[in-house]
Amino acid sequence: MATVRTRRFRRVKLVAAQGAAVAVAAVFLIIGVAGFAPGLTTRTELLQWYGHHPNGPGAQLFGLFDVSVAHNLLHLGFGVAGLVLARTFRRARFYLIGGGLFYLALWLYGSLSERPREILPLNGADNWLHLGGGRVMEILGLTLAASRVPTGADGEVLIPE
Repeated sequence: MATVRTRRFRRVKLVAAQGAAVAVAAVFLIIGVAGFAPGLTTRTELLQWYGHHPNGPGAQLFGLFDVSVAHNLLHLGFGVAGLVLARTFRRARFYLIGGGLFYLALWLYGSLSERPREILPLNGADNWLHLGGGRVMEILGLTLAASRVPTGADGEVLIPE
């Protein structure tokens, strides 16, 4: 008689804020890598280390968002930071709220500065993305703050403290 072998998986005990931090970090890592990928990034031969291309639009992710090496490295750094900080509830919340504030400040810089493109190649699409991403991170960090002990639909504790 054949025995049925069950495979036991190690359960990852992440609370909601930590899961959100991992998800946001994964998005940043994907965007950072995509910024270097030919095909996803148009005109990669015009990719600058920082700033914008002097003769009009340079490299653009999906033909819409201006990118540079520094801009892509910033996204990759935010992704790595998110994975590192998602290890604890408090640090995950700090990542979401602090990162959200950073991206809202980047939106203000891109929208209000006379010459924002000298450091990072920011265009209108980048500014809208930074505003939306910053707000989403803020909302996740603030609304998931009370979710330290995950509960089910009927309020039962899913992961005991």
